[in-house]
Amino acid sequence: MPGEMVSEWFSAELRATFERARYNIAPSQIIPVVVEYEGQRILSDMRWGLIPHWFKSPSDGPMLNNARGETVHEKPSFRSAFAKRRCIIPATGFYEWHAKKGVGKEPYFIRPADKNPMGFAGLWQVWTHPESKDRWVTTTIVTTAASKQIADIHHREPVSLQPNTFETWLRGTPAEAQSLIKSADEGYFDFYRVGLEVNKARHDVPELLEPLVE
Repeated sequence: MPGEMVSEWFSAELRATFERARYNIAPSQIIPVVVEYEGQRILSDMRWGLIPHWFKSPSDGPMLNNARGETVHEKPSFRSAFAKRRCIIPATGFYEWHAKKGVGKEPYFIRPADKNPMGFAGLWQVWTHPESKDRWVTTTIVTTAASKQIADIHHREPVSLQPNTFETWLRGTPAEAQSLIKSADEGYFDFYRVGLEVNKARHDVPELLEPLVE
């Protein structure tokens, strides 16, 4: 999705680095994220995988790629970010893997049925290296129980925000934001199986989105 399109859809000033379209983004990579700063929406670069401020190094604990929406307001790793630093992560869809007995994990591409962009509810955190003082801006995706539509593929899904809820997620109270943490409406998603090439992060080409032909 071109940077200008993302910027327009989220009504955000484009400050992120869009070198090309991405088709297979992995944790620890840099992704575009919408934040509210001084009353203005900005599309900025962040590292996927939130690092709590008390970590001495990025490897002090597990990479926090996701945050469970049910407990995000109380977990030490997320509660401050949930109260003060919420963000939106633009996407056109996401991959999920269905574990099938005797076969292994089969990847699916899941996207809005209307093929419009989508925004994942996210949180962000600045982590400062204790020695070099380098600052990393990191982010995580808030998840919730999967809707019935995709629960057979996986039991969790990213919290999907709609344009009329962007403002509430970015600027609302924690209670207002908490009300948005829910499964997508039935029929919101479209999905289909894709090839196993998506399992390797170095594969990042448009062909990954093609439906699997069996």
